Amino acid sequence: MLRFRALALAAAPLAAAVAIAPAPVAAQANNGLAQVQQHLRATTTMTASFSQTDARGRTQNGTLTLKRPGRIRFQYAGDDSLLIVGDGNALTMIDYDVNQVSRWPINDSPLSVLLNPNQDLSRFSSVVQNDARVLMIRARDPRRREFGTITISFSKSATAPGGLILQGWTALDAQNNRTTVRLSGQRFNVPVANSAFTYRDPRRNRGPRG
Repeated sequence: MLRFRALALAAAPLAAAVAIAPAPVAAQANNGLAQVQQHLRATTTMTASFSQTDARGRTQNGTLTLKRPGRIRFQYAGDDSLLIVGDGNALTMIDYDVNQVSRWPINDSPLSVLLNPNQDLSRFSSVVQNDARVLMIRARDPRRREFGTITISFSKSATAPGGLILQGWTALDAQNNRTTVRLSGQRFNVPVANSAFTYRDPRRNRGPRG
């Protein structure tokens, strides 16, 4: 169901150390992580369309709005009963069908890799691909494998902030259930109001959704 697929965006905590690699590989990895860090710091806002596909091949589309540090919103197209919002402190999933609100600290989400431009990526991330066109990093906690992994993909573009464009990510849980998010129509550093990251709490009233 959509609600279980949505959890893959929010529910797997991360914190890690990276295994020691041979010197040439380590140098390339360090360069890759440094470029990701540069991109994160150069991108204050981003908007995009997203397509989210679960392990059964079911797909849901919507719009993504991001504002660093810590703010993100997933608005699902054609379904105003489900919303995921990060307000800078917590990541919240709101299910208006059952009037339920679930919250996680931002730092306990795989999306923290994308939302905090000042963290040390080398503590929990490693580079899995870095060539002329693509840069991919993987984040995981080897001490707590039940949390799974998230692999984030960037394409390289000289005109994009930090030379990178976020293309999407794949979350893999401990049961090997895969959720893939692909982005399109990315726009960087456009005006985004903080009010975009608020929501109506269904436990308090029954006003308009979203």
